[in-house]
Amino acid sequence: MSLKAPRFWLAAPKTSLRAKMLSPLGALYHREVQRRLATTEPFRPDCPVVCVGNATMGGVGKTPFVRMLARELAQGGHQPHILTRGYGGALKGPVQVSHDHLAEEVGDEPLMLSRDFPVWVSRDRALGAIAAAEAGASVIVMDDGFQNPSLAKDRSLLLVDASSLFGNAEVFPAGPLRERPEAARNRADAVVSVLADQNQETPDALHAFADDRPLAEAWFSIDEEALPPGPLIAFCGIGRPERFEHSLLSAGADVAAFHAFADHHPFRGHELKALMIEAQARGATLVTTEKDFVRLTPHDRAGITPIPGVMRWRGGEPILRLIEEIL
Repeated sequence: MSLKAPRFWLAAPKTSLRAKMLSPLGALYHREVQRRLATTEPFRPDCPVVCVGNATMGGVGKTPFVRMLARELAQGGHQPHILTRGYGGALKGPVQVSHDHLAEEVGDEPLMLSRDFPVWVSRDRALGAIAAAEAGASVIVMDDGFQNPSLAKDRSLLLVDASSLFGNAEVFPAGPLRERPEAARNRADAVVSVLADQNQETPDALHAFADDRPLAEAWFSIDEEALPPGPLIAFCGIGRPERFEHSLLSAGADVAAFHAFADHHPFRGHELKALMIEAQARGATLVTTEKDFVRLTPHDRAGITPIPGVMRWRGGEPILRLIEEIL
């Protein structure tokens, strides 16, 4: 299943008739989320849990941030395991992701993360946490699940897109919000401003939103040494495809064409064939993200170059100290 946000979700607040009509449903959705959070008794596993989440639907860079945070913790001598629902995968879990799994089984993001860390896919977060702790995790980094009340979180990090912030400020289905921003902020121990690149500045509104919580800045950048020479035909199916395009251009890549698909898009044979024909006609190399590459079959990967990238951050020391306190 692939997702694509409707355009009115990003319209200026209070300007969309469709958002106004759906606003009562958004109020009900928010109320139900808060009810579940208030009435569910969370399970507390035998090791600390750090949750990385957001208040909006769609991609804001949670998965690359989780990978970066896990690396920071590993460098500090800890044994982080990553816990995720495994969106797009058929397995309910809990199951530890291996290189033998397919994206259709465990999801594309868990498969990508498993190259670096132990990753557990579990629809039931509590069962996944138990499995991770029994397997030797000294800390669990949970990818998403900020609104999931079933598992106790020792630290919660709220990621916010510095460019779009909270869209039209409406709750689903009237807008992109999973809950009202202030409600999410009140459960967060820290806020992370996700920038388009390292030169972007966090808007004053986000500084004010963070209030007295630590605020760090993070951005995604690609490995310039991995860029093929010459023109590129780039494609991807991620939450914010424009970020991949921006990263390529910022790295000096010659992007002859860019094709954006919906998040988690299952690429079909005719789509890949059309991309191949375009690349051959332009004398270009066909490139995509690591996340999209793992979704392709071994046969379909031929002739396509994955471009690795990493999340970087600044001002993260206070957040790391908050996490060290629970370790």
